[in-house]
Amino acid sequence: MKRAAIGMQTHSGWGALVAVSRDAGGIEVIVRKRIAFSDPDLLGAVQPFHFAEKLNASEAANHLKTCAEASERFASMALRQVVREIEGRGYRVAGCGLLTASGRPLPALAEILASHALIHAAEGEFFRDAVRRACDQLQIRICGYRQKDLSAQAKSAFGAAAPRIRIEIENLGRALGPPWTSDQKTATLAACLFLAGERKPSARRR
Repeated sequence: MKRAAIGMQTHSGWGALVAVSRDAGGIEVIVRKRIAFSDPDLLGAVQPFHFAEKLNASEAANHLKTCAEASERFASMALRQVVREIEGRGYRVAGCGLLTASGRPLPALAEILASHALIHAAEGEFFRDAVRRACDQLQIRICGYRQKDLSAQAKSAFGAAAPRIRIEIENLGRALGPPWTSDQKTATLAACLFLAGERKPSARRR
C-alpha cells in the first residue's frame, strides 16, 4: 500500500488540508479541502482569545476550555473522514505535517489577554494544538515545520531537487484548479517533508 501524508495550514477556526503521495513520478494530490475547527453554534469559538479578552479571568478560562474541547472534537471528526477517504483510495496514512509559527512559549493567560499581538499568537497556537490533540486521538504521527524555515527544510530534505519540487507544487494548481493559494502550497510542502523524513528520527518530533 502506498504511503500518503496530510499537510495542514491552520487559521482561526479552520484549516487548509492537502493529502499527498509522492514517488518517482511526482506528487499526487489525494484529498484537498477546507476543514472546520470551531463549533458554529458556540459564541466566540472562531476567535476564542479575542472573545475571552472581554471576559473576567474565570469566564475567560472557562470559555477557552470549552472552545478547546469543541475544536478538538471538530478536528478529530474532520481528520477521521480524511483518513477514510485516503484509505478508501488505497493509501496508508503515514502522518501529518503541520505548519507552525516561531514556537516561542506563551505567557500566562492574563498577559496574553492584555496584548493584541499575543492574542493573535495564542489563537494560532490554539488551533494548532487542536490538530495535535486530534492526531494523538486518532494515532496519527505528526511533525511540525516552522513556516519561516520551509525553504531551508526543503533544501535539507530534498537537496538539489528542492527547487524542482517547489515548482512542481506551484504548478499542481493548473490541473487541480482553485483553490491553490499559498495555504494549499505550504500544506503540500509540509506533507512532502513528512514523507521525505518519515524514516528519520526527526519525523517523530512534535
